[in-house]
Amino acid sequence: QVQLVESGGGLVEPGGSLSVSCAAHGIIVRFAVMAWYRQAPGKQRELVAVITPDGRRNYVDSVKGRFTISRDNAKNTVFLQMNSLKSEDTAVYFCSGGNRSGQGTQVTVSS
Repeated sequence: QVQLVESGGGLVEPGGSLSVSCAAHGIIVRFAVMAWYRQAPGKQRELVAVITPDGRRNYVDSVKGRFTISRDNAKNTVFLQMNSLKSEDTAVYFCSGGNRSGQGTQVTVSS
């Protein structure tokens, strides 16, 4: 059974950085398409970043140049490094893979 556990969210000031992690169980991240989604209050869930088994990465336009998705095969974990954060990045961030999503981790960007 696939289980994805996000961690690392929190409160950060505009312009700051934060990294969120997704520990995967029941799925091998190096062989799967893994993604990060986010959902802000009152908005639909949005695809933020994707990493494929061959290492290709894709991002939504609003985060290009600021966010980086990566994985650690030894730890079976996927990361999302977020730099130059803006208030509009405030959302619950979800990890996805193997047709499952985790419970999410809250990221709040505010002064």
